[in-house]
Amino acid sequence: MRDFLPADVRRREYVIGVIKEVYERYGFEPLETPAVENIETLMGKYGEEGNQLIFKILKRGEHEKTGEADLALRYDLTVPLARVVAEYRDKLPKFFKRYQIQPVWRADRPARGRFREFYQCDVDILGSRSMLVEAEICAAASDVLTRLGFNDFAVRINHRHALTGVLQAAGVANEKHDLALIALDKLDKIGRSGVEKEFAERGIDAAAGVRLLDFFAALAGLDHAAEVAVGEDVSQKRRALNVAIIGRLVEFVGDNELGARGIDELRSILNFAEAEGIGSRIEIDPSLARGLSYYTGAIMEINVKDLPGSLGGGGRYDNLVGMFLGEAVPACGFSLGLERIIVVMTEREMFPNALLTSPADVMISLWDQTSRADSVALAHELREAALRVDLYPDADKIGKQFKYASAREIPFVAILGDDERARGEVALKDMRSGEQRSVKRESVAEEIRKKL
Repeated sequence: MRDFLPADVRRREYVIGVIKEVYERYGFEPLETPAVENIETLMGKYGEEGNQLIFKILKRGEHEKTGEADLALRYDLTVPLARVVAEYRDKLPKFFKRYQIQPVWRADRPARGRFREFYQCDVDILGSRSMLVEAEICAAASDVLTRLGFNDFAVRINHRHALTGVLQAAGVANEKHDLALIALDKLDKIGRSGVEKEFAERGIDAAAGVRLLDFFAALAGLDHAAEVAVGEDVSQKRRALNVAIIGRLVEFVGDNELGARGIDELRSILNFAEAEGIGSRIEIDPSLARGLSYYTGAIMEINVKDLPGSLGGGGRYDNLVGMFLGEAVPACGFSLGLERIIVVMTEREMFPNALLTSPADVMISLWDQTSRADSVALAHELREAALRVDLYPDADKIGKQFKYASAREIPFVAILGDDERARGEVALKDMRSGEQRSVKRESVAEEIRKKL
């Protein structure tokens, strides 16, 4: 859990502001939920590991000595959303589109980029099973990153049913699917022989393991073929590769009904993504397997070239709301990783310089004790003109006041000396160029705005 100094807060507010603006352009509405939930609302929703990471709140007052917990800090924003939908179903629209940007808490071991308190930026659509929902959510998340200045990202997409179909077609026993995926996830790190060894240790049939690894090896060959076909055009390569992967999935899955349904839905998402204008961002990735116990359909993740990890992810989860409501409610959502985005943007120097360095457009200096009221009045006038104004509170030497403004990187200092006040003028010093000239008091705001 961290303190955020002014520059940190400005970075966060800048990113959050862009996210809100984009999501609202897509028709999403804001939602906020309490930091604290009843413990039974959270327990059992995140698996065994999640249960251990929930911050529990002990009973209070006369029940304190029991050492029991009845409340807990919010672990994510999705379960509270499901509770809200179940509780206020009659007050919400048929298709509920919401975004939520709030902190969550996890009793995790702190590490680089991993915190016990962090913000999630969620966007969800509830009430529809249409694949338009997946495409729109991917478009909104892509729009956010584009507006923030990212241009080298891809939206990786898979489908739980397609992945299940691949595992079944390979001959992996249903109860071994999760174990097979855990081992497959290490393919890049430990190589084929290492994965085969893990398959054996986890009790996965050797022949099934070979078929599975052969399938993914063939997909790697498709990537090279697509690159040869279209050259260095990344957009065309992605499109060609997606078509080839869909074809290979159809061939491998064969008459597996569940797998075929997942592949059809992937096709629909691709078509709608093209209509949304983000077809060149989509990458079908049959190995993507985020949180399969949680998702019921499409799964998505956004990755940036040459950057480990992701900037966000999500998918369809049609069963969660039903745990509270007693009936199935279709749902699909995506969460952007605010902390991760800020770290990458800071490292890449993607933030506007003025945003990070200057807390004000102009500082009003204090010439002497007799000019205090006039300086306050000038500050008021410039604030009314929609400028950000800092007022120096003490009648220090003017050189010291200039030094203070320079240290805070405030671009202008307004000086109300005796001569300036007598003439109805203000001396305006540009701290960037060192130029100083007098302007009529009524023209100060216009002059500053012109040079900002």
